[in-house]
Amino acid sequence: MNLKVLLPSEVLLDRQVLKLTAEAPNGFFCLLPRHIDFVATIVPGILSFLDSESVEHFVAVDEGTLVKCGPQVLVSTRHAVMSEDLGQLQQVVEQQFESIDERERLARSAAARLESGMVRRFMDLEKRP
Repeated sequence: MNLKVLLPSEVLLDRQVLKLTAEAPNGFFCLLPRHIDFVATIVPGILSFLDSESVEHFVAVDEGTLVKCGPQVLVSTRHAVMSEDLGQLQQVVEQQFESIDERERLARSAAARLESGMVRRFMDLEKRP
């Protein structure tokens, strides 16, 4: 099977795999090369796969969608981090989510300033004769 992990800005992973394990809202599932075509919503967690040398790798993913069609498996998610060591993966995920939280906080703050400025302008328009 060919596994691709797609992010909004890049293709994080594109490689041949022997086995893939992921988690859906109703539990974990495993895909093997001859598995029927399959679509699932995935929840935030760890996606694991065996490469062509039977070495296990891990990808921390945000919620997203998994589609298996023939030999292709596409995972589309907003955020993902790859590592071969679960301990290292945890550290990387914590650092990235702190960064994401800070960017989201700044974006919410900017949106609130824009909204309050727009409301003030509408109020000024209403006061004009």
